[in-house]
Amino acid sequence: MEEAWIKPVDLTETSESLPPVAERFLRYAAVDTQSDETSRGCPSTPGQWTLAWMLERELTAMGASQVRVSDHGYVYAKIPANVETADGGKKRIPAVGFIAHMDTSDALSGAGVRPQLVRAYDGRDIALSQDAAVMLQTADFPELLHYLGKDLITTDGTTLLGADDKAGVAEIMEMAAYFLAHPEVPHGDILIGFTPDEEIGRGADLFDVAGFGADVAYTVDGGALGELEYENFNAASLRLTVNGRSIHPGSAKGRMKNALLIGMEFQSLLPAFDNPMYTEGYEGFFHLTGMSGSVEKAQLDYIIRDHDRALFERRKKLALEAARFLNQKYGEGTVEAEITDSYYNMREKIGPAMFLIDNAKAAMEAEGVTPVISPIRGGTDGARLSYMGLPCPNLCTGGHNFHGKYEFICVQSMETVVEILKRLVCYFAK
Repeated sequence: MEEAWIKPVDLTETSESLPPVAERFLRYAAVDTQSDETSRGCPSTPGQWTLAWMLERELTAMGASQVRVSDHGYVYAKIPANVETADGGKKRIPAVGFIAHMDTSDALSGAGVRPQLVRAYDGRDIALSQDAAVMLQTADFPELLHYLGKDLITTDGTTLLGADDKAGVAEIMEMAAYFLAHPEVPHGDILIGFTPDEEIGRGADLFDVAGFGADVAYTVDGGALGELEYENFNAASLRLTVNGRSIHPGSAKGRMKNALLIGMEFQSLLPAFDNPMYTEGYEGFFHLTGMSGSVEKAQLDYIIRDHDRALFERRKKLALEAARFLNQKYGEGTVEAEITDSYYNMREKIGPAMFLIDNAKAAMEAEGVTPVISPIRGGTDGARLSYMGLPCPNLCTGGHNFHGKYEFICVQSMETVVEILKRLVCYFAK
């Protein structure tokens, strides 16, 4: 009798044969590269150095040129152009870069990742944990049913998987291996870059755009097969510090200022439904990410997001006006609001280079993939890099449910992404 659910095969305890891109991914997933926002170093964690040096060795062994790891853990490499004109000179075509990040989110542990395999998925729920307490269910994740007959790599229910963005790293590496093994295929300069600490917003901070040498680039850091993104949130962080006054509650009337309650009052002044729990698509939000303190002093941390630049500025203004109102009510200096811009919508910079999108769409369609153009409800290294002079839209990796124990990726999707990358390179050489 068939079980009610599927129990995947533990890939750390089997000799299951997988395509090269999946084998690469598993090798990279085994390295704990979770970033740490409390660290001031770059990379913020030692595991990212481990993966950086692993990639440097592999690129060198493949025969890539100008392979280097920077003092801050960025990995760079080049595959020189081989396109020649009739007179033997080099034809000038755009140098195209491919970029992915090595770190994983701190939302869930990335240590001791034990990937599991579901062969020829048949539509049943998947028991991630041994005791079936953690289930990947079609009722919660109906996108599973898009993968009937396909091979899926999942977590074991205790960690994230790391497809964000080690799948992107693996796909770029497999694309690079192809061109280095097939010098007869014409192409322009191909530049490869792997960044640390993207998940904590620092991935582009020390990226050497000039030294990288690309005219244009793509990040390979998206989700489901077909996703193509060139719009993202404008983003800012808000730190609200509330300076209260602690008085014994027996004699507090008219004198106590409860910092925690004033912080709650600040939250009440923001639109109740402009919240990630209630928004989608192009809708922006205020997101309270942390609150701590006491009667005497409290701190609230927010992220502010909106695709529309004018609405983004309006949201920041509203937060400052709420702080001013509370200072008028409770006394100047009660509330301190510090807003720091993080990144902006890359659409402004991609607009003059829409051939990047046209080429990506054509490459996907040639592989039988329908492009799905949608706004990123977040940001990528590409957004920052676009404002640093390197137009850089975002391509899919084939993964789902990033940053958590329900993360999974389709093996065949990873193979298709590699083919899309190869076609993209060839399109630029035409």
